[in-house]
Amino acid sequence: MKAEVIALSSILGAPVYDCTGSLAGRVREVALSPQHDTARISDLVVKTREGDRLLPVKSLSVLESRLVRASHPAADWPPLVSSEGLLLLERDLLDQQIIDVRGRKVVRVNDVDLRMEPANGSINIRVGRVDVGLRGAVRRLLKGLAPGSAIEALASHMPERAIPWEAVNLIETDPARRVHLKLEYGRLARLHPADIADILEELAPAERGAVFGALDEEVAAEALEEIDPRMQVELMSSIDSNKAADIVEEMDPDAAANLLGDLPEETSEEILEEMEPEERQEVAELLAFEENTAAGHMTNEYLALPPSATVGDAIEKLRHFEGATDTISTIFLVDRDELLVGSVALVSLVLAPAGTRLSTLSPEHVIFCEAGATEKDVAEMFDKYNLVTLPVVDEQQRLTGVITADDVISLLRTRL
Repeated sequence: MKAEVIALSSILGAPVYDCTGSLAGRVREVALSPQHDTARISDLVVKTREGDRLLPVKSLSVLESRLVRASHPAADWPPLVSSEGLLLLERDLLDQQIIDVRGRKVVRVNDVDLRMEPANGSINIRVGRVDVGLRGAVRRLLKGLAPGSAIEALASHMPERAIPWEAVNLIETDPARRVHLKLEYGRLARLHPADIADILEELAPAERGAVFGALDEEVAAEALEEIDPRMQVELMSSIDSNKAADIVEEMDPDAAANLLGDLPEETSEEILEEMEPEERQEVAELLAFEENTAAGHMTNEYLALPPSATVGDAIEKLRHFEGATDTISTIFLVDRDELLVGSVALVSLVLAPAGTRLSTLSPEHVIFCEAGATEKDVAEMFDKYNLVTLPVVDEQQRLTGVITADDVISLLRTRL
């Protein structure tokens, strides 16, 4: 017997005969135990007169479209007491949304392709692919209305749209069941944050909250920064304050401040209370500024050194810098009073000897804006001077923060 593929829809409802040749019942479900093997089918759930029973795959002698034969009497099949630890393919997959990790989108399952192959005198069945196209839909729509061979002939002319099982992330809204079945989002977490954000935005609120809540804090934080502000509020409201605080701590301070500023005051305060002191102080400082000003879009994570520092000093600082990488394209020079007196492009550090003083690499005039500058002023300065970063100063010309090009792009995107 060579390996062959059989559709889930063709098995469901199929008659099941035991070793005596007696009709024992019909296939109600196809089950796997993801705790042991995420793809291997373990049992068929058979509806009998005595109730649902589990027919182990190892007890199958024949499995064909619309025909199942077992090598043991039906009395030996254990009753289905609970499906808690089982993934049932019809219930949990058919007509359900899943995440196609390779295609980076949310799709609905129309059918499931099962791969059968011989194994030590019995049959080994594994989930091969999920069908998300017309082929699976046609099979199910016409089931019972036309002969199986005619349905397959028609389905074979339909364009094939199938996703390999290893590229699928299931969506489970019940946290306890998700843990019990060991359903994880490791494949999803490896995508670009912008792709994760797009996928979350495609989901319904309950599914969106379930997937977001299951991501680790760093991945969730990166994805959250790519999501529409209104949806950010929805997602943060779907998780407890402790988890929310862990996520906010992983965000860039300016993005975290913007998010907390959009949340209800009580929720924002609860999250701040759960945060570590250092991260809480950074975000709290930014929350004090007006949202629609330059200061409302800046981050307080940047590199600043005295003018007397050398290129070697700057490189050493860079090695230990833990902030966002988009702020280090420029090193800022400040005097003892924190007054902004110069700036050095990162590329200049690469080209200069280690002993070179930073003050000699700074342009004569430093472009900056004041904390109270409008969003329009900020956008115009980035456009006029082709900036990557823009330092923000207070009324005494002390360096207060930095605005990055990403911040301006996000600002413009919300205005479109």
